[in-house]
Order: sequence, then C-alpha cells, then structure tokens
Amino acid sequence: MQLVVGRIGRPHGVRGDVTVEVRTDDPELRFAAGTSIATDPSSRGPLVVESSRWHKGSLLLSFAGVADRDAAEELRGTMLVIDSADVAPSEDPDEFHDHQLIGLTVVTASGEEVGEVTDVLHHGQDLLVVRRAGQDDALIPFVRTLVPEVDLEGGRLVVDPPEGLL
Repeated sequence: MQLVVGRIGRPHGVRGDVTVEVRTDDPELRFAAGTSIATDPSSRGPLVVESSRWHKGSLLLSFAGVADRDAAEELRGTMLVIDSADVAPSEDPDEFHDHQLIGLTVVTASGEEVGEVTDVLHHGQDLLVVRRAGQDDALIPFVRTLVPEVDLEGGRLVVDPPEGLL
C-alpha cells in the first residue's frame, strides 16, 4: 500500500525549487538529500531529492533534473509516496499508523459485527470511519474508552460505543 508523505505545491524561485505540503512525522528522513521518492502519478517520478530546507515554515525541495520554474510547475499537485512496508512499526503498543487500521473488521464488545474501517480522519480528534452494510458510515472517536482493543494480527477492532453512537 502506498502512503502519501507529501504533496508538491507551487514553485519557489526560478531554479526549480518547490514547496511541499508535508504529510509525514519525519520529514528530515523522508526528504533527505539523495532520497529517491515514488510519485502519484507514477509517470512523474521517481524523484531524487537534491536538497531540502525550511523557509518561513514551508519545506522547500529541489529535485535532480528539475532546473527551472517551468519544470517545477509541471510537478505541482504530485503526491510523494512511500510503500507502507518501509514504515517501521511503532514501539508504543497504543500507537497505530492509519494504514494498519484501514481494513480491520469492527465488532462490539458483545461480538456483534459493526463493519469495516475505511479511513482515519484527523480533525482535532482522531475518528475511525466505519462502513456499515446498508447504513451510513459511522464515525467513531479513536479513544481507548470507545476502542478498548485493536488486534492487528486478528484483523479486528473492538468498540464499546455508548448508546446512540451507532
């Protein structure tokens, strides 16, 4: 599974630098000089980082072969992606990457099947989007009180929702 770690924004200057909307918690590792990064669409890459620097809170990257503003403009909107297998699992047993949760079967504490996790939203509160058969998707806050068990190996997630949540 491909994970988006950044999105190329507007060009910066005339030498081919681009701004990057960072979508990773480790930009220094993901965008280090010499790193080859796959792209979506794949026809625009892979791109090799020549240099990276922060400028007024924005990450600026230069890529090999992108030498002017026009070439940089052609990359605008390109997603920078990595393979989920390249992401080391967290050492914290209560921390999960989104791609680990997507696809898990959701069951209640009493064993009733609820649906499947299709997305994780991060809007101040992490929310699990759960697709339910024949019903609207459910949004479940991803907190220990409501999600007491995450079994990655078993492919399931146990929820203990208050009345009315589902």
